[in-house]
Amino acid sequence: MKRSPYLVALGALLLLGGLIWTAQGLGLIGPGTGAGAESGTTVWAVLGPVIALGGLALLIWPPRRR
Repeated sequence: MKRSPYLVALGALLLLGGLIWTAQGLGLIGPGTGAGAESGTTVWAVLGPVIALGGLALLIWPPRRR
């Protein structure tokens, strides 16, 4: 069974965005690299991994049978 290309793209975007927000929240990406208000903020250090895991779930979850 094929997975929808839209779900794959959404999962990849969520995974990448979550990883970036995590790095910004942990201060790994600082203001000197063009980072925004997320830098060094605990909220993004917590929400980033949650969003990244959601994207990963979309990428590896088996498609439904019809």
